[in-house]
Amino acid sequence: MADIAAIPLTRIDGTADSLANHRGKVLLVVNVASKCGLTPQYEGLEKLYNDYKAQGFEVLGFPANDFGAQEPGSDEEIVEFCQVNYGVSFPLFTKADVTGEAKQPLYAALTETIPTKQGDVEGMKERFKGYGMTPNDDPEVLWNFEKFLVSRDGAVVGRFAPGTAPQDPLLVDAIEGELAK
Repeated sequence: MADIAAIPLTRIDGTADSLANHRGKVLLVVNVASKCGLTPQYEGLEKLYNDYKAQGFEVLGFPANDFGAQEPGSDEEIVEFCQVNYGVSFPLFTKADVTGEAKQPLYAALTETIPTKQGDVEGMKERFKGYGMTPNDDPEVLWNFEKFLVSRDGAVVGRFAPGTAPQDPLLVDAIEGELAK
């Protein structure tokens, strides 16, 4: 299994980054999209970021167009959308796949480390089937806004279903627990 801290990443502005640059912080890694029914979660993610960043917490957003072509924009369009509509100030990364053969190395490592997610997975799958869509099975990312929690020392410690809202006690308690360590 890859050391996730060493995986090269590219910020949405084109600068190089890696999770090693965020070591010492609790991270919430989220695959995001601008044309999804869950897109309003950007507001809650920004609130989480602002509420906890002084304690060493960061949200890292990874735009992906894997699900229903719900992130069709360029990196520049994504930044504009996020800032204009949700005031997003947390770090965003360049758009890349989070599922399938072409998935970026970070997501390959995240899903290998924690292959199953917490939260309402079955209910979400049933809703997707009702819309004629075939949801992914574990270990793949189910949909936009799935969340991975990474501890200060770089260990992947939690995985939450896309429908788990940023202010859901399940997620908030996990974040607060990691921040308290």
